Amino acid sequence: MGTSAFAGWVRRFEDEHRRRRDLGDPDWALGATLHPAVWAGIQRFQVGEDGDGAHLVAKADGAGDPDYARAVRLFLAEEQNHARLLARLLAAGGVPTLTGHWSDTAFVRLRRLMGLRTELLVLMIAEVIALRYYRALRDGVRDPLTSEVARRILADEQRHVPFHCERLRAALAELPRPVRRPVMALWRLLLLAVSAAVAANHGRALRRLGLGRARFVADVMASSRGVVTDVVAPFGVAPSGVARNDTSGSWRR
Repeated sequence: MGTSAFAGWVRRFEDEHRRRRDLGDPDWALGATLHPAVWAGIQRFQVGEDGDGAHLVAKADGAGDPDYARAVRLFLAEEQNHARLLARLLAAGGVPTLTGHWSDTAFVRLRRLMGLRTELLVLMIAEVIALRYYRALRDGVRDPLTSEVARRILADEQRHVPFHCERLRAALAELPRPVRRPVMALWRLLLLAVSAAVAANHGRALRRLGLGRARFVADVMASSRGVVTDVVAPFGVAPSGVARNDTSGSWRR
């Protein structure tokens, strides 16, 4: 890949960093009041957003595209900011953060098993699930501070998915064409399993947010079709899936 392939993404991330700096933080003095089940869900997602991403950075550096390596660092800075925002939200509600969770540990270990392509495929599972969760959190609570934090994180995640799709398109293009769709079919099967596990573990919280377990899984899987469309699209063809334009309505509402 040419060194300019991700220069536009670097500019987008840097522009967003400046916008976020100028906007400042939400008003933490508002405090937050939520059902205990919703707080428990936020605690777990906060753990998942945390981490330095050192393994991903090393793999991005090895990809041979300085612009992509820079964009990955900016992406990770946004993820770390999400962890910070969620930690401040928990503090505003008098709820402690978790030191870790087994599901996050397992997910991180799975991501590190192989190269950049596998790490991104696993990371995309977390990103697609996060999109549906943060939309539910934004729309399903009456607490203004929580809704604002979720809105900010959701806006970032909606940018992260097409960013990763673009790199995955190049990564899958290195595979024989007949293999690409089967790879993404397996990815969707893993996404189904993980989203079902998330729905089971967060069922009480999802109900409080007005979203049943089955609907959560169905929405995640519906949105994943756009990811597949974008990732397997040949070079020279403009991607048209929901990773760029949420025609399903499940991400960008």
